[in-house]
Amino acid sequence: MTEVIDLGEFGEEFRRNPHPVYAGLRERGPVHLVRLPEPEEHHVTWLIVGYEEARAALADPRLAKDGGKIGVTFLDEELIGKYLLSADPPQHTRLRGLITRSFTMRRVEELRPRVQQITDELLDAMLPLGRADLVESLSYPLPITVICELLGVPDMDRAEFRKLSTEAVAPSSSGSEYDAFVRLAEYLGDLIEDKRCAGPSSDLLSDLIRTTAEDGDRLSPQELRGMAFILLIAGHETTVNLLTSGVHALLTHPDQLAALRADMTLLDGAIEEMLRYEGPVENGTFRFAAESLDIAGTHVVKGDAVMVGLTAADRDAGRFPAPDRFDIRRDSRGHLAFGHGIHYCLGAPLARLEARTAIRTLLERAPGLALDGPPGDWLPGMLMRGMRSLPVRW
Repeated sequence: MTEVIDLGEFGEEFRRNPHPVYAGLRERGPVHLVRLPEPEEHHVTWLIVGYEEARAALADPRLAKDGGKIGVTFLDEELIGKYLLSADPPQHTRLRGLITRSFTMRRVEELRPRVQQITDELLDAMLPLGRADLVESLSYPLPITVICELLGVPDMDRAEFRKLSTEAVAPSSSGSEYDAFVRLAEYLGDLIEDKRCAGPSSDLLSDLIRTTAEDGDRLSPQELRGMAFILLIAGHETTVNLLTSGVHALLTHPDQLAALRADMTLLDGAIEEMLRYEGPVENGTFRFAAESLDIAGTHVVKGDAVMVGLTAADRDAGRFPAPDRFDIRRDSRGHLAFGHGIHYCLGAPLARLEARTAIRTLLERAPGLALDGPPGDWLPGMLMRGMRSLPVRW
């Protein structure tokens, strides 16, 4: 009988700092059967904590993202619709092909001046205050503004949208999660219909509505809603956490902060180390064994749920020596913060652009930047890894 490890027994400290728990699991083996803590409704799943095993699992076609293959449906799919993270080939290939026609590297690069402008405007408002919550003043408004402008989402009640978005990816309860998805589905459906009626426009969502493949294939209304959901939510939630955790890592490692201030050519490497050290996504969304298989000597039965530990894998000493040391000169290439394989994050170039712009500009304009108290609570759940607030002064 395989032992089931109850992660809930590690208490609140596990949410704040899961790394020692993952390290302890890795010492015992790369794959474990675990019971997830609240508010995950006590799902039992295989959790992969070793780097090589995680990387292989992310690219293993036997681990399906479409739960429908084994009779499992999820709340987000029922209310929003099918999207990239819940699809397998050939459906995934088709959906990704349609979106990559519009979401190109050139389009991301064209955003560079606007990302800089938004960053400067946010810092213009923030810096005269002397102290602020970095999340409220920079980490959240920058990526939400960029993604909303890219998609062509009109100005909305940002506070209300933030609440719904956070509940969708880091729910505090099953009831609040359901309500968030119902309201997001309604909002996105209305938005798409408005754009369809408004006629030609240059934004990404309008492009997706018009996009037609060579064979005449187009996104259905439900697929458009799913695509808008994943672009809008994933397009800012992860970057919020990357900016906040990245600045926190610098401010709690003054030697690394000083090295970066002295040599800004280290910035690209610093961003990759931030992603490895405290990436914005703790675990990949569920995969399901489409057939029985062996993972590092562990027998996984058809239908079993499998969770790939991105945070755990990126602290595997077998891949990254002294993994608990934050070192901006480290070669962090190969980290799994953006995933691996066919589900590798489509928005990774945009996230890197925003992080490079925001962190460089912040350090240049706030030479005395320092922590102004402890960070806020860490987000609940096992999907996202991030702080609700980060008090800073300068």
